Amino acid sequence: MILAVDTSLGTAVALVGADGTVRASAATAGALGHAEIIGDLLRDVLAEVDPAEITHVATGMGPGPFTGLRIGIAAARAFALGRGAPVLPVPSHFAPALAHLTSDAASTPFAVVTDARRREVAVSVFDGLDADGLPRLTAETVLVARADAEAHLAGTPYAEVTELAASDLGRVAARALAAGRTLTGPEPLYLRSPDVQPPAPRKKVGA
Repeated sequence: MILAVDTSLGTAVALVGADGTVRASAATAGALGHAEIIGDLLRDVLAEVDPAEITHVATGMGPGPFTGLRIGIAAARAFALGRGAPVLPVPSHFAPALAHLTSDAASTPFAVVTDARRREVAVSVFDGLDADGLPRLTAETVLVARADAEAHLAGTPYAEVTELAASDLGRVAARALAAGRTLTGPEPLYLRSPDVQPPAPRKKVGA
């Protein structure tokens, strides 16, 4: 069973079986307070199963805000370390993409758009499912000015996602695990550098 955690938008946690069956899920839509909420959500979903059943931990790697995103990743990694379970990193946009591409209203190509704040959005374009049943990303996820998003997509149908389901993230992870694939590396996809930067070295004062 896979424990899936994502904090790229709100805070979402789910337990998903190897076959994609959702065993439990909990979420809040707020874009703030991830650190205060995630412990309660983990407690709620873990109360539904024997934690010993969890074999893998999936974590959404973004795109997302710097602080919120790393809280979910840290929580997932901490749980995985405690259980001795492997971590499955998943690009967060793959979750709503899979939900759309496996729905009755599926269309392709299709773009997932999420708010990146500062009048910008993060955009990922997908072209159907590949042979492993995973969303096929056609290009790297990019940051676009909100006012330019439709022009950037050039008529490609899209959905602006405001909530991400950890159950969908778990389904993506289950398909990747079955196919023996790693979908992304261990580094989060922030798209924008954090506001806080290391201080510059002090200037030397001449003698």
